[in-house]
Amino acid sequence: MKQETIQFYKGPAGGWGALNSVKNALLRQDIPIKGAKTLLSANQPDGFDCPGCAWPDRNHASTFEFCENGVKAVAAEATARRAGPELFAQYTVSELAGQSDFWLEDQGRLTHPMRYDAASDQYRPIAWDDAFALIAKHLNALPDPNQAIFYTSGRASNEAAFLYQLFVREYGTNNFPDCSNMCHEPSGSAMRPQIGVGKGTVTLQDFVYADAIFVFGQNPGTNHPRMLGELRAAHKRGARIVSFNPLRERGLERFADPQDKLEMATFGSTPISTHYFQLRVGGDLPAVKGMMKHVLEQEEARGGILDHAFIAEHTTGFDALAANLRAEMWELLEQESGLTEAQMRQAGDVYINAGSVIACWGMGITQHKNAVDTINAIVSLLLMRGNIGRPGAGPCPVRGHSNVQGDRTMGIWEKPPAALLDRLRDVYGFEPPHQNGVDTVEAIRAMLAGKGRVFFALGGNFAAATPDTYETWKALRRCDLTVHVTTKLNRSHVVHGREALILPCLGRTEIDMQAAGAQGVTVEDSMSMVHISMGINPPASDQLLSEPAIVARLAHATLGERSRVPWLWLVEDYARIRDEIEKVFPDFEGFNQRVAVPGGFRLRNTASERIWATPTGKASFHAPVVPQDTPTHRARQRMGKDTIVFTLFTTRSHDQYNTTIYGMDDRYRGVYGQRRVLFIHPEDIRALGMKDGDWVDIQTVWDDEQQRSAERFKLVGYDIPRGNLGAYYPETNPLVPLSAVADAAGTPTSKSIPVLLVRHAHTNAG
Repeated sequence: MKQETIQFYKGPAGGWGALNSVKNALLRQDIPIKGAKTLLSANQPDGFDCPGCAWPDRNHASTFEFCENGVKAVAAEATARRAGPELFAQYTVSELAGQSDFWLEDQGRLTHPMRYDAASDQYRPIAWDDAFALIAKHLNALPDPNQAIFYTSGRASNEAAFLYQLFVREYGTNNFPDCSNMCHEPSGSAMRPQIGVGKGTVTLQDFVYADAIFVFGQNPGTNHPRMLGELRAAHKRGARIVSFNPLRERGLERFADPQDKLEMATFGSTPISTHYFQLRVGGDLPAVKGMMKHVLEQEEARGGILDHAFIAEHTTGFDALAANLRAEMWELLEQESGLTEAQMRQAGDVYINAGSVIACWGMGITQHKNAVDTINAIVSLLLMRGNIGRPGAGPCPVRGHSNVQGDRTMGIWEKPPAALLDRLRDVYGFEPPHQNGVDTVEAIRAMLAGKGRVFFALGGNFAAATPDTYETWKALRRCDLTVHVTTKLNRSHVVHGREALILPCLGRTEIDMQAAGAQGVTVEDSMSMVHISMGINPPASDQLLSEPAIVARLAHATLGERSRVPWLWLVEDYARIRDEIEKVFPDFEGFNQRVAVPGGFRLRNTASERIWATPTGKASFHAPVVPQDTPTHRARQRMGKDTIVFTLFTTRSHDQYNTTIYGMDDRYRGVYGQRRVLFIHPEDIRALGMKDGDWVDIQTVWDDEQQRSAERFKLVGYDIPRGNLGAYYPETNPLVPLSAVADAAGTPTSKSIPVLLVRHAHTNAG
């Protein structure tokens, strides 16, 4: 960490800056030798899957198959630091709550199960059997199983997730809020009815064949650094890379591959984007519609543009889309996208001239009110030229957590399909609940209303990741019991129910020894590849249990003899769990044999075969309507022309993965030693009568008139469209109302919150 400074970063993404960061991450965790050895097993056939992002692995024979931020994740898990009973004896929970998120996680790996003692306001050690008995007591005392809420983080393995959903459904509820609810829920909600699958259709090999790659609302340099290798290779062979982002993100501009000796020796780099469009926050839908309008106009002017045979054989709804596009006015598209007609036509020409096109997107698309409509528009653009179901083409939603997609595949879903419930009944002999459960926002509302009394989290940091922070904290504190399965201390452990447990588990890098020997777990990446992960390091403590073991022992303690599932027998050998998965999910036939092959196997994706699992048997075009009644539209109308209403989007720093803060720098954006910064256009600073470096408070403008604010942020003049602001989460999560969710998906709209800025009253405060 450095002194608090703002200094323009001149270098490329990656390069020597990344190598220096790798070194510092290992040194900070006191593991220079152990860390280096551990990294050699990251994403290897006989090693562990990186606990960071869900980007696939191309070369399982490569010695170095990790990225800068993957190193930070591995170092944080393999750290030499320990947060044992001594730490909890030193601090009350109230004192821990006064520490920063960075400080909490920086204490190191948890070593013992801990129970909250209200009399002393401290966590004290508890035996594992006693912890499971306490949870079982609370669960079995509830008059309705739906008063229990079971959260899931995207790092949970397939084996843990399968046992978890099986246990919870036999217990009697579908209350499965998960991290998908907060990120890519709109991707599935859009694509399932449109093309029959809720996942991307491309493989990593498709990036080799693509003539153009469109990147919407994504910052791979920080969030998926290994993706830059694919984009770099695509650029070098002449593919067009078109980026849509309100910020000029360095990873989308140029990249120096640390494994390229010549590039490193000469301090060189490779350009990434051939075209970069800085649209307004939330301007993606009108921008994509402008591209589609241009494609249609060119078809009607000269022909030969659309794939008429594909449209006729494989789709419905094209005539309605065409009529909608013809009627749209360029003036409206310019106004709402922040791009000119010429820019949208230029992007449309790239699409027209590309034989095969991949469209990627991240949470810059999904965390908006109109996210589902925007994704429908992106997929409709692909359908116009048959860019699904052939090499080098297709939709590619880029997921975050390393197994968030796999958890959903395993049945972690509050809206389970009837086929899954029927299969569980047939295999295990109990009738699963058919009533839909609650998603993340609904879970918070249930706890606030006293309808959610037990909260169990399989990983994650619920208190920091969720919207409307203080409402969420109030909800958690109303629970009778909160339980967190975790590797490190975080905010959720100091925002607790009347009773609380912290259950420490093994990390992805650690040896998981069970009765049958060392065990591996499986994960599914963003492109539906399933592969095995084997830890290599001794556990941080002999008191740690694996996630599958925790779930199995809890299920055994809670359900007892009324369950036919041999819970404890299953976790003696995880191959037995995979046999059970195979019984429930046909796509996993021969699971143990297929996952034994280096690199694993790919799950079937019907849309990539041009088989459309939709009611019509075809893919469907959607005619997008440009939104003119967003929360920002309404806020500006309500506040009047004399008040400047901005649209705020929340984002990560480069020293961050989701809610985990690795450090206080954001190298690519030139921010060092601090996090409470607010990116704003220099002209907007002047319009406010302020100057760069002034301190402001941020206030939400919302229909419910509730006061929401985040105090003391430093103005940083930045290359960002006027009227837009950017700031880091979780510091700005208090500004996101619970009711600010994506239509038809329920995802918090953290990328588009209407706010006001007021001068901070104490500009010299510490």
